[in-house]
Amino acid sequence: MDAILLQILNGLDKGSAYALIALGLTLIFGTLGVVNFAHGALFMLGAFCAVTLQRLLSLSFETIDETKTDFLGNPLKVKSPYVESWFGPEIGGAIIDWAVPLSILVAIPIMIGIGFAMERGLIKHFYKRPHADQILVTFGLAIVLQEVIKYFFGANPIQTPPPDALMGVVNLGSWLGLDLPYPIWRLVYFLFAVVVIGGVFSFLQFTTFGMVVRAGMADRETVGLLGIDIDRRFTIMFGLAAAVAGLAGVMYGPIVAPNYHMGMDFLVLSFVVVVVGGMGSLPGAVLAGFMLGILESFASTTWATTTLPGINQIIIYLVAIIVLLTRPRGLMGRKGVMEE
Repeated sequence: MDAILLQILNGLDKGSAYALIALGLTLIFGTLGVVNFAHGALFMLGAFCAVTLQRLLSLSFETIDETKTDFLGNPLKVKSPYVESWFGPEIGGAIIDWAVPLSILVAIPIMIGIGFAMERGLIKHFYKRPHADQILVTFGLAIVLQEVIKYFFGANPIQTPPPDALMGVVNLGSWLGLDLPYPIWRLVYFLFAVVVIGGVFSFLQFTTFGMVVRAGMADRETVGLLGIDIDRRFTIMFGLAAAVAGLAGVMYGPIVAPNYHMGMDFLVLSFVVVVVGGMGSLPGAVLAGFMLGILESFASTTWATTTLPGINQIIIYLVAIIVLLTRPRGLMGRKGVMEE
């Protein structure tokens, strides 16, 4: 039982990332009809927002500490972060320690701005072009962004540790009499994903803006005939989708050290998640993300990889094949989508 619950938790952890990225992909496809292969790059950019803020907060200056000397008796030069000199050692140290969560505040406006720039500067010119053209141009954009990050930050992964208070392990099964140790930050990431997903669905469901967007996703022409500037609202939704992907990347940094190709690593799997859940279906994207994350977790166990070597690498694609053969529109896709 301990092992089963642990694999479910691991699956929810990975599934959270799949669900967040797939949610943004589905928002873009459902509103603009664009297959955005640059969405994984937005996930990567979010992670490097955290890297950048952490480096900025760690900038320091040298001072001479008379209380410390080297072996010759000379006073040592000590590096002191500017943040600690401005706010004091305790508050400044806490700000540096909580750099990753604080990056959320920085990443939101940056990612929304990047989303607006992408949509207005490039993607709007491909609305009426074939999906193949959209894939080519957005994939090319993803490669450009990847190489830019590689140029400025290097090819090696960069560690972005979580706050010290959230770095340990908690026994989730203690109140059930089970031994279920689990990293605190992975649990935080899952809860964060639930909050973000709940916030997006609440925004679409309970606000006038969201109702108009959902109506536009169902029948864009009719909404336009009512005098509503649906294009402007869809542009805002592109920015929102970019922010969701960026936030997913910010919080995933302590789990997997950010690197320039992490966006590509998640991109293909996230597209599979979208297809399995149903193109244009937001609940389907979330459901498929968590479901495939759990399946991948169980397929990665020693028993599974020993019995069927390599099953952990192909399980998601096997599920996608089965779903597409039996239900081409996906688990929760609208009738007629992907069934022509």
